[in-house]
This record gives sequence, C-alpha cells and structure tokens, in this order.
Amino acid sequence: QLQLVESGGGLVQPGESLRLSCTANGYFLDGFAVAWFRQPPGKEREQLSCITLNGRTKYGDSLKGRFATTRDHAKNMVYLQMDSLKPEDTATYYCAARHINYCPYDFDHWGQGIQVTVSL
Repeated sequence: QLQLVESGGGLVQPGESLRLSCTANGYFLDGFAVAWFRQPPGKEREQLSCITLNGRTKYGDSLKGRFATTRDHAKNMVYLQMDSLKPEDTATYYCAARHINYCPYDFDHWGQGIQVTVSL
C-alpha cells in the first residue's frame, strides 16, 4: 500500500518561506500525478496545486503566484515551495497522488498531513 509522507512543516512568521516535501514509502512517484491540498481550521479542504509525471503544473487561483510545486524524480520527492506566507496560510497541508498522467479531480492516495502555522 502506497503511503505518502509529508515533511517540512512548522511555525514561521508572516513573510517567511517554507518548503514542504512529499515522498512515498516503498514506491516510486514517477508515474503519479501529485497534488497539494490544505485545510485551515474550521474550513473546507482546498486544492493548491498539481504536478504531472512530466512536470506540468496547475495551481489554485487563490495562491497568486506565492506557491510553486516541483518534483525531483531522482529523490522521489514532490515539493511545495511557499513564499510570502500569511497568517491565513495556517492549515494542515496534505499531499495526494494518483497513478495517472494528467491532473485529475480526485486522488487515490493521501498523506497524513502536516501542520503549517504562520504567526508572529
């Protein structure tokens, strides 16, 4: 069973940057589309981005260029670079994957989530 694992979360101050990482235990992510989601406290889950196996990306409209998703096949990693963080970016962040060569609407595999808190 593919297990996705997020890392890199934590507490940062407004305006700072953070990079989240997502990898799969025991599986290669090469053939998977991988997405990032977040869920702020008391709010619905929001999709932030998706990257296909060949590096094509899609982003949610709310990000306004502050976030970027990349992948490193050699390291079996997918990243979410988050810049100019704001308190409203505080949320639990999840990576999700599906074995498909485009960015789908739904995903089969999910990580446990990692907390990002933006506060003074």
